[in-house]
Amino acid sequence: MLSTNETTLDTLKPGDKAKILKVRVKGSSIRRKLFDMGIVAGSEIQLIRRAPLGDPLEFKIKGYNLSIRKMEARDIFVQVLE
Repeated sequence: MLSTNETTLDTLKPGDKAKILKVRVKGSSIRRKLFDMGIVAGSEIQLIRRAPLGDPLEFKIKGYNLSIRKMEARDIFVQVLE
């Protein structure tokens, strides 16, 4: 259940910044790769753009750009920052 200010990473709009709250990605290898790339609770992340067909999504995190699939982004819970 999501709280009122909690959403998932795939719902952000380009330019939106958010703080990662929790990562619930299924599959230990994918989860480990995301952690290694900086997708951890407490990190700040910004959606840069969506691919023309909507997948993948490009984010800026910890000073570099990262593209992940929408299906993985659905399992990453964030709090949108003002």
